[in-house]
Amino acid sequence: MQLKPVCISEKLEMFKDQWSPKIIAQVNDHHLKVVKFQGDFVWHKHDNTDEIFLVVSGTMRMDLRDGPVIVNAGELIVIPREVEHKPYAAKECHVLVIEQEGTANTGNAGGSRTAPGDQWI
Repeated sequence: MQLKPVCISEKLEMFKDQWSPKIIAQVNDHHLKVVKFQGDFVWHKHDNTDEIFLVVSGTMRMDLRDGPVIVNAGELIVIPREVEHKPYAAKECHVLVIEQEGTANTGNAGGSRTAPGDQWI
């Protein structure tokens, strides 16, 4: 087996669509996904897993029921399981998300913003 590094910026250049996470690596039962987004997402939660959002470029606001948290490039935020949240970015933001495999991006909310699962790039 030949191991090689994954270049996050190269992976982000491979697609343009927003709110559709792409898997770039796997560690045990967790996927590392890159996603681009701008504007508002949907309120949702994940009942069985925590999520990590690491901002690669731009700035995002993580709306929480008890108030928003600003996350800048180079920073991350951990969203514990069962905590309702809603990502937002005024300008396009690039994020690395780490979550358990099989986790829907819309969590318990479902709906038209649910991205296809297991899209590797």
